[in-house]
Amino acid sequence: MRMTLIASATTLATAALLGAPAIARPLTIDDVSTLSRVAAPAVSADGHWLVWQQRETDLAANKGRFDLWRLDLTKKGAKPEKLAAEPDVNETAPQFARDGVTVYFQANKGGDDNVWAVPVTGGTPRQVTNVAGGINGFKLSPTGDKLVVWADRKPGAPSLELPMEKKDPNAGEARVYDQLFVRHWDTWADGTRSQLFVLPLKDGVAQGNGTAIEGGLVGDTPSKPSGGPEEVDWSPDGKTVYFALREAGRIEPLSVNLDIFAAPADGSAPPTNLTADNKAMDNLPTASPDGKSLAWFAMARPGYEADRQVLMVRDFASGKVTALTKDWDRSVGSIAWSPDSKSIIVTAEDTQETPIFSVDARTGKVTRLTQLGNVTAVVPTRGGIVYAMNSLTAPDDFYLLKGKATTRLTSVNADKLASVDLPTITRFSFTGANGDKVWGYVVKPATLAEGQKAPIAFLVHGGPQGTFNNSWSYRWNPAVFAGHGYAVVAVDFHGSTGYGQGFSDAIRNNWGGWPLEDLQKGLKAATDQFAWLDADNACALGASYGGYMMNWIEGNWPDRFKCIVQHDGVFDARAMAYETEELWFDEWEHGGKTYYDDPAAFEKWNPVNYVDKWQTPMLVITGEKDFRIPYTQGLASFTALQRRGIPSRLVVNPNENHWVLKPRNSRQWYHEVLGWMDKWTGKGVVSGNSR
Repeated sequence: MRMTLIASATTLATAALLGAPAIARPLTIDDVSTLSRVAAPAVSADGHWLVWQQRETDLAANKGRFDLWRLDLTKKGAKPEKLAAEPDVNETAPQFARDGVTVYFQANKGGDDNVWAVPVTGGTPRQVTNVAGGINGFKLSPTGDKLVVWADRKPGAPSLELPMEKKDPNAGEARVYDQLFVRHWDTWADGTRSQLFVLPLKDGVAQGNGTAIEGGLVGDTPSKPSGGPEEVDWSPDGKTVYFALREAGRIEPLSVNLDIFAAPADGSAPPTNLTADNKAMDNLPTASPDGKSLAWFAMARPGYEADRQVLMVRDFASGKVTALTKDWDRSVGSIAWSPDSKSIIVTAEDTQETPIFSVDARTGKVTRLTQLGNVTAVVPTRGGIVYAMNSLTAPDDFYLLKGKATTRLTSVNADKLASVDLPTITRFSFTGANGDKVWGYVVKPATLAEGQKAPIAFLVHGGPQGTFNNSWSYRWNPAVFAGHGYAVVAVDFHGSTGYGQGFSDAIRNNWGGWPLEDLQKGLKAATDQFAWLDADNACALGASYGGYMMNWIEGNWPDRFKCIVQHDGVFDARAMAYETEELWFDEWEHGGKTYYDDPAAFEKWNPVNYVDKWQTPMLVITGEKDFRIPYTQGLASFTALQRRGIPSRLVVNPNENHWVLKPRNSRQWYHEVLGWMDKWTGKGVVSGNSR
């Protein structure tokens, strides 16, 4: 089965963006690394204004910088305008006050992040908080008379005030630990925790040093490394703060048990755990506008970070908790109430798309509201749903869904992409492992002439509970590979998300089994169906679990590819079991036991055991700040390749973690990757000595 997406998904996501260029050219990483990136939409209560943060690239500084933009939703054809854009200052996280005029936001003016405010009609921003050491984030109360902020402080800190610490000038430099975590994602533990503090506002200015509201809890809220404001919410009356937190315990890396807590905003009583009975993850607490209910998602299995996220609702009057989507085999990814509190607007992955769904708050009936595209932000308003969406051929822009009609609100990259010719995307399916239906897609270069064949970039996603879906990426971007002349083939193997929980669960204790079978069958299905694919000229690429699969392919499918690109992949499962930081993940994936309790489960799919069969040229990429799959795994892989005399190349990023995020580093990454592929597919020669 095949389905071409270019005529449907791209109609909404790119037609208005691109127009009809006189001279078209392929997309490059230079284009992608300088695109404007929109996020964090906020809409005034009266539906008049849309405000968002927008990232621009500062190539000289090798980073992004952020401004605030606004759009008048009452004027047809209105154009976006800058709202707060001071040079050398990052303005982010806009939030409207209840007056619909004042926009609160976060800015690092003066060095530390604090809360500022500006009229949506324009003016000079004024400082709202002046917290020494800064804050990490904030939320304005619906009543407009207080803020909850989060900042890193020592556990039990009574306020935001930094303690006086006397440093011993003769002290050594060593870090000392008595328990895990010692490091997480890309940061060494320093004894602080992200904690919540409430600050009253008087005449729009925060008063005092804040009141701690977490009591004796020890943990991070929002959670680290990637939690944000979606994990904290206010009650409509401004008296209660709801938040998600995982209590650290003796070995925090074994637990995914975030709970939902309710804390009085004045700190008068300790928080109440609303989900104590569930030993698995609870997150995204979201209070209904009428104050009668609280929604969140809940997983069922302790220790499993990729379990199905079921939408839950607690009725405050009765205390009754209802699993609204218990019969819907999809995982809720975001939660927002409709203004009338009658429905809950969610997103969920579904067969390579991430649409918006409406869930009836009483019956749990699910209604799909959008079709193609990857929705990344949702703001329900009385005048419709404002949302951000991207696709494989278009970065994020904002749209308005009103009834069944969709209106595009922005085209922020129209000028930058006006002369770019984007590829064609076609979805296909085949019978994979276990006789199951498996989905994938192919990306056809826009420059490919009739009758020509394109070499293949066979991309394998990470996770492993993830997906190469219909979404834009600033890291692994299929359109960039296509712009360089490669046809992309991507397969959502067993373990992928968006196909039901059973399909995701199938990878447990099966890392090198069904997924490899799916990849083998999927590549053959693609090359059989699409004559323009050069079946005999392919390179395989993957990161994280995809990087693991590259090491696994080296020893278990060694004669299929001209070259391999392995980014941050597991080379030795035994070492990984002791080196990674989130132990719950590695132990769950191998059956729930430690390596020393069940070594056979880890060794069954361990790439290091098949090094004697390795033969394919490999590019190895790793980051020195990657604590998820430490760079020692990449060094070991490169050592194995070099000792066996296999053409190989090692790229080490000293200032990147599991991902490559800095714009110049991203450009270098693509130069290395595409150069390596060009060399082995015959498209060119990579510079430097690769042996």
